[in-house]
Amino acid sequence: MIKIIKCDSENIDFKNLIIELDKSLAITDGAEMHDFYHQFNVGKYENCLVAYLDGVPVGSGAIKSLGEEYKNTAVEIKRMYVLPMYRRKGIAQQVLATLEQWAKELGFSYAQLETGINQTDAIALYKKLNYYVIPNYGQYIGVTESVCLKKDL
Repeated sequence: MIKIIKCDSENIDFKNLIIELDKSLAITDGAEMHDFYHQFNVGKYENCLVAYLDGVPVGSGAIKSLGEEYKNTAVEIKRMYVLPMYRRKGIAQQVLATLEQWAKELGFSYAQLETGINQTDAIALYKKLNYYVIPNYGQYIGVTESVCLKKDL
């Protein structure tokens, strides 16, 4: 059974999952691109989730306001990850749905995100869940290795 808890980025299970996420991204993105992306993922997040399967922390995600530039209506999906051995069990979909619901409760109208062009499984998942490709935004403008997506909440 999957249980999802709300937390912040100081949660030890969240931290450990992010370590695994960063290791994975360093391989798929390559060291240079991983270093570029990493600068946008450091810091504290107040709105995080950890997914547990039978008590084992197996997935994570977070949301972050895109701020005044977006009139406080947009939330960015961050740090989505499911441990490889637990993929294709619906965990990522549940984490994402929970993040979207949380964002709606906080008053956001849409969610957007950036993922690497090599993250083909992630891109397919987001498209399946009604995210659509948008022009790269913010720090990702001009970054050909980035794919940005959006969904109205």
